[in-house]
Amino acid sequence: MKKLLVALLFAPLLALASGEELHLDKAPDRSNDQAALQNGAKLFVNYCLGCHSASYMRYNRLKDIGLSEQQIKDNLLFTADKTGELMRIGMQREDAKVWFGAAPPDLTVIARARASEFGTGPDWLYTYLRGFYRDTSRPSGWNNTVFANVGMPHALWELQGVQELGDEHKLTLVKPGKLKPEEYDAAVADLVGFLKYMGEPMSELRKTLGWIVLAALAVLFVFTYALKREYWKDVH
Repeated sequence: MKKLLVALLFAPLLALASGEELHLDKAPDRSNDQAALQNGAKLFVNYCLGCHSASYMRYNRLKDIGLSEQQIKDNLLFTADKTGELMRIGMQREDAKVWFGAAPPDLTVIARARASEFGTGPDWLYTYLRGFYRDTSRPSGWNNTVFANVGMPHALWELQGVQELGDEHKLTLVKPGKLKPEEYDAAVADLVGFLKYMGEPMSELRKTLGWIVLAALAVLFVFTYALKREYWKDVH
């Protein structure tokens, strides 16, 4: 009985270990690029916010990436009346389950959620958003190399174009989109950068404060060591 319980406990881990290794492409870092984050915010509002909410993020936090309140009102305020409101959507979860099979998840902390699951959230999102291909067997007409049988359609297909999955799971662009492949990759990197920013808006400030604290401690250590030598010089 004891052996059976141990086997059941570790069965999921063994199944995961025996599965096919997931290859993730490295997402370009957009953390300190305000222009890229602004473009990512524009892409998010235009292509994601129709179905996915960001209900822990307020529109006025976009001022942290260099946008003015007027720019937010004129270009990004589609689902609210005031910039202090949360980035919510009007679609009901019950309707979403009927249309997509499952309610689209809130994306405020999606980068952090995928990081806890796969070790790196931005890399997973970057690969996922570039991994859609046409699959007529799926209800939406789309499938994904990272998320097999995903219920989400390819929201960015007009930008990327249409890909098909060939031999050895290789994707081939069969119908070009509005953007060239390298332009689409850059746009996805901007969007992923914004998703990462939403999950932890104070991340860069926290890192900066961390370096300042370490520098202050280093200076304090020098003075502390000098004081220690002064106190103990007669003993040694």
